[in-house]
This record gives sequence, structure tokens and C-alpha cells, in this order.
Amino acid sequence: MDNCLVITGVICRQPDRSESPAGVPHMHLSLEHKSMQQEAGYNRASYVRLQVVVAGELCRQTHNLMQGSVVRVTGFLNRHQSPSGQAKLVLHAQRIEILS
Repeated sequence: MDNCLVITGVICRQPDRSESPAGVPHMHLSLEHKSMQQEAGYNRASYVRLQVVVAGELCRQTHNLMQGSVVRVTGFLNRHQSPSGQAKLVLHAQRIEILS
């Protein structure tokens, strides 16, 4: 089954870096996307703020990301549940292109 998302945006908070108990590096990004999209022949403003999880080697390759960086992220969506039980969609990055 397909589960692929490509989105371009600005990192709107300083990335949060951590390491799993197994020693795998992780980085959590907050990505903000704003654009105009076509829907049913009309322009529609699109605004999304999305959490992105980066892990392993990709995390090492993108260690220089910071708030304000413009990136294109390709990955898959997954459901995460907070300790309080609240669910949210999170993008797990498989590729990150730094655009500026």
C-alpha cells in the first residue's frame, strides 16, 4: 500500500535532538508549509504545521538543520500517541533536501 508524502516548508522551531536507548540518533522537526493550491478551479490557501521525525544515518547527514532552514522532506505518515493518549500524524523522513 502507498504511504508517501513530499512537502516543502520552513523549520519553525529549533530541532530537538536525542538518542534512543539503542544508540540511534533522532531529530524532531516542526515544519511549516504555506502555499496556494488549485481546488475545483479555485485558488485555495494551504497552511500545514507538521511534526517530522528523522532517524539514523539521515539524522547524521542533516545535523546542520536549524530553525529557518527551508527543506523538502519525503517520507511516510505514521500515527504517534502522546503519553496523555492524544494521537497525531507525524511524517517520518526518508529523504531531506536542504533548499536554503
